[in-house]
Amino acid sequence: MQRFALIGAGFIGAVHAENLAANPSVDLVVVYDVDLSRARALTGRFGGRPTDDESDAFDPSEVDAVFVASSTDTHAAHLRRAADAGLAVLCEKPLAPTLAEATEVVEYVEASGIVAMVDFNRRFDRDHAHLKRIIDEGGIGAIELVQMSSRGPSLPPVDYLRVSGGQLRDQTVHFFDLCRWIAGQDPVSVAATGSVLVDPALTGFGDVDTSVATLTLPSGALVQIDSVRRTGYGYDERIEVMGSSGLVESRRQSPGNVSQYSSTGIVSTGLYAGWFERVRPTYAAALAAFVTALETRTPSPAPLRDGLRAQAIAEAATASLGSGRTETVVY
Repeated sequence: MQRFALIGAGFIGAVHAENLAANPSVDLVVVYDVDLSRARALTGRFGGRPTDDESDAFDPSEVDAVFVASSTDTHAAHLRRAADAGLAVLCEKPLAPTLAEATEVVEYVEASGIVAMVDFNRRFDRDHAHLKRIIDEGGIGAIELVQMSSRGPSLPPVDYLRVSGGQLRDQTVHFFDLCRWIAGQDPVSVAATGSVLVDPALTGFGDVDTSVATLTLPSGALVQIDSVRRTGYGYDERIEVMGSSGLVESRRQSPGNVSQYSSTGIVSTGLYAGWFERVRPTYAAALAAFVTALETRTPSPAPLRDGLRAQAIAEAATASLGSGRTETVVY
């Protein structure tokens, strides 16, 4: 059994607590939160000991690994503390608020030799992973064009968006990671454009709710990612990859596959109502992959440096959004 401490008992912390409790190879030992009542609420449902003393979560005599699901501004400090304690760590993105801070903490953690993983859960989506296997096996030849969509059903609270870092850092970063993971290449440049179509309040802090990013891969292949905060028709996520000898697609999904046919037309099940409903299984799958790496002493399936590279792409894309020019990605 891998003994885990969970750092953070908010919404995403509750998601991870449920998955930790359900994994047969995990013992959820400690739940830490600065708000003890939130930690108690989770341990009451999923087990473990609640605490508001951070040192309890980094005690190597009681814990083998920590899952960092706290606020963004605390991730780097928790990663360093896990490294100092010799504990394996699974961390939500981003690794730090700025690329410079993220670079420093990745180098620090790598030097410690611990197993560390960034929770890019979409890599563990069943269909996205199948798409990658087809590409890796040469099923469509050399990649030439990639189209990705990340379209949320409704605008998150403006208070959240104000501190999120912007759409390209907060939302599209998952697809920057998927792009380089699927293609096996690091984009060399990016051009981004965006608009505010939902809430004019976003202009007050330089954010957008609708954007398109075009990336160039070293091979010359192109990637286009459209990101939308509000669709009006549900959560819409898809990936299409065209190669020199074929095409593969991970399609948009709906919660059901029933269609009603009549003389007036066809009525089908719509898309998932929200992003969480669509991607929920990927969180458990990512945790399972991390636990397997610990048990088998194999490399992390999503090392922190992958998180750093995705963050570098997001920084270049955000710079392009402001400059109106194509920006070189500096890793």
